[in-house]
Amino acid sequence: MAEATGGTLTRGDVLDIVRNQLAEILEIDAAGITESSSFADDLDADSLALIELVEALEEELSDRVAGFRIDDEDLEDLRTVRDAVDYVAAKLDAA
Repeated sequence: MAEATGGTLTRGDVLDIVRNQLAEILEIDAAGITESSSFADDLDADSLALIELVEALEEELSDRVAGFRIDDEDLEDLRTVRDAVDYVAAKLDAA
């Protein structure tokens, strides 16, 4: 993806990144992941899978936003795909 650094990602871009990373980590089809999907209830994602997701997002997004991090204490508030997308989009907007 040839996007400039900074807040150039749209919310849709963030959703795609989260879905693709989740699909890879959970070995499921990204098409089956919606914004309303609950990590625990719908996707059977355990805490280890969520940590993998955070690490993957940090790695992918740190190329676009220097020092992008998801704080450990914020992780417990991320229960659905929408929560994660909103969180990441807000962090990118603030950067």
